[in-house]
Amino acid sequence: MRYIEIISIFFISFTIYLFLNKFKIFYKIKKDHHQNFTHKDFILPIGGYYLLVSLIIFNLLTISLEIYYLILIFFIGALSDLKKFNSPKLRLIIQSILILLFIYQSQIQILSTRIDFLDNLLTNYYFNIFFVSFCLLIVINGTNFIDGLNGLVLTYYLCIIFILFSSGLNIKIFENEFFFIQLIGILSILLVLNIFNKLYLGDSGSYLLGFLFSVILIKFYLINQSISPFFIILLLWYPCFENLFSILRKYKYRKSPIKPDTKHLHQLLFYFLDSKLKFKNKLVNNNLSSFLINFFNLIIFIIGLSQSAKTNIQIFLILINVITYLFIYSRLFKYRYRNLKK
Repeated sequence: MRYIEIISIFFISFTIYLFLNKFKIFYKIKKDHHQNFTHKDFILPIGGYYLLVSLIIFNLLTISLEIYYLILIFFIGALSDLKKFNSPKLRLIIQSILILLFIYQSQIQILSTRIDFLDNLLTNYYFNIFFVSFCLLIVINGTNFIDGLNGLVLTYYLCIIFILFSSGLNIKIFENEFFFIQLIGILSILLVLNIFNKLYLGDSGSYLLGFLFSVILIKFYLINQSISPFFIILLLWYPCFENLFSILRKYKYRKSPIKPDTKHLHQLLFYFLDSKLKFKNKLVNNNLSSFLINFFNLIIFIIGLSQSAKTNIQIFLILINVITYLFIYSRLFKYRYRNLKK
């Protein structure tokens, strides 16, 4: 049964790609400045379409509340990709409303963070709704922030799936027992197309993945209370910290915190490798940058998994991540803007 499903995923996924590749309206879209830093070719931002259609076809979430909100989140990103919804503030407002409604309707709550002060606040129903909604918004937009290199987002979330499989804990989050197997197949095909520059995730794809994995990991924690909630934070630390750090960084330079730029860690790493290795094909350094970032993350995830119940260990690993990020960022930033003078 699983072999038939895997073959079906490959066949249907490729058919979806061929169909979306002929969606000519995308060719009329002018690329943003932050999308031009690796190459000049226009790549179709249709990853979100592929992902959503695949999710619906394989009925991964069954007919549930999540699928309706996935569609709504997708449309926000799709309109952004089509340059029909250009206001970052308005997108954030509508995202916030949708996420609040989803949390309210789904009744997802986080009652224990192992921080007494915060746990007392979370006993208030309305504070709990706003807190969980805030967490989802950070992950959704953080995922969009790190979606600047081929394969970076997709490999990151495939690493998380690998960790969940390796945990030995209950991963039956949705009714479909083959959920993760199907999801691995879908993301793997999307990853191949992405690393070979055949498509981009686009805002629609990054929003979808951010929302989907936020829900997955919250539900994973709720059915596995033996693990520390900070293990979940560890798994999502990169998009979350990239989001928060970017906001602070842009605020310091008096720039809009929600407008894109080319000063993210992954972009600086690409510039560094591109100047040092000097491959003619920039795609090599593009993919290499993604690999290095996610190799580091995977090692940290594996260490965290071995001590998943110990909050102090998880906090220590998160701090290691943050310190490492800030140290590398400062060095790469100085190299980029002091040596290259661009």
